[in-house]
Amino acid sequence: MVYRDFRSDTVTQPTQAMRVAMMEAVVGDDILGEDPTVQELEATTAAMFGKEAALFVISGTMGNQVAVMTLTQLGDEIIVGADSHMYNLEVGGLAGLSGVQARPLAAERGRFDLDKFRQAIRPRGVQSPVTRLVCLENTYNLNYGFALPQSYLAEIATIAHEHEMQVYLDGARIFNASVALGTNVQALCQDVDALMFCLSKGLSAPIGSMLVGSKAFIDRARWVRQRVGGGMRQAGHMAAAGLVALRTMVDRIPEDHQLAQRLARGLTAIDPTLVEIDKTETNIVHLHFSSVGKSATEVVDRLLEQGFKIKLIVPDDCRMITHYGIGAEDVDDTLFAIRKILGR
Repeated sequence: MVYRDFRSDTVTQPTQAMRVAMMEAVVGDDILGEDPTVQELEATTAAMFGKEAALFVISGTMGNQVAVMTLTQLGDEIIVGADSHMYNLEVGGLAGLSGVQARPLAAERGRFDLDKFRQAIRPRGVQSPVTRLVCLENTYNLNYGFALPQSYLAEIATIAHEHEMQVYLDGARIFNASVALGTNVQALCQDVDALMFCLSKGLSAPIGSMLVGSKAFIDRARWVRQRVGGGMRQAGHMAAAGLVALRTMVDRIPEDHQLAQRLARGLTAIDPTLVEIDKTETNIVHLHFSSVGKSATEVVDRLLEQGFKIKLIVPDDCRMITHYGIGAEDVDDTLFAIRKILGR
C-alpha cells in the first residue's frame, strides 16, 4: 500500500535535483576543512541569515545541543519554553551534555510574558546559578507551529542582553515562520545571537541542519561538534542536497501553508470542534476529537487501514502536517475518509 503520510514534514523525499547534486558533489575531508561543497553550504547559509558564519550538523537536536554546550558553562541555568522541543524531546541532553539547569516557562503561542521572563532571570549571588541563556523556538510547539514575530524576538533580546545573557533560537521551521509573517529570515532573526534551522523538514533535504551565528560562536561550535562525534569526512554529498534545498525549496513553502488551511477548513466543515482555525498558522494542523464521539486513537488506526498516516499525540488529539509530497487531492481524500469514519 502507498501511504499518504501527514505525520511530519520529516518524511519528505529528496527531489531529483537533490539526488543528482549528491551524486555529482565535489567532496573533501570536512574535519580538515577541505570539503568545498560543505564550505559553500555554510557560506550560503551565513549570507542568507546575515550572520558571520554557519556550521553543518547532522540534525536539529545535534544543533541545539552543540549550541547550548557552546554558549553555557557547567551549572548555568537556561530559560526554555515549557512546550519546547529541546526541553521535552532531546533525551535530557541539556543536563546530560551541557550540565545546565533548564528553567521552563509557560509560553502562550510561544511567547513568554515579559514580566515573568524578567522575574525568571536570577540575580547574581553565591547561592544562585547564572542565568546564561534564553532559548526560543520558531515556529513554536511541534504540535501547533506558532510563528514568533521579529518584534517579540527583539523584546526578548533587549531584556536578555541587559542581563548579560545570550539569545539562542531553535528555528527548525524558521522558513515556515518567515512565510507566515511575510518577512525574510535575515530580518526575522536579526536580534538573536545564534540559531539553528533544519534542512530536512519543509526544505525536503534527506539530512542535516545548520547552526548560524558569529564567527567566534561557530568556531567553538565546530570544536564542540567534534567532541560529540559530529565531525564528518566527505560530507559534501549531504551538503549538496542542502544547497539545492535552500535554492529551490524555500519558495514553495507557501503551498504547504495553503494546503494546511484547506485541511483545517475542511475539518471544520465536518465538525467545528475538530480544529481551532486561528491556531493553524503554518503547515501544522492540530485536531481534537473529544467532542465527536470517536477517540483520536481510533481515527488514526482506521485511517492507517485506508492508507493515511497521521500522528497521535494523546488519545483525543492528533497532528497533521502538510509538506512536499502532499497535494490537494491527498488533503481532500483524507477529509473524505475522516468524514466517513465520523459518520458525518
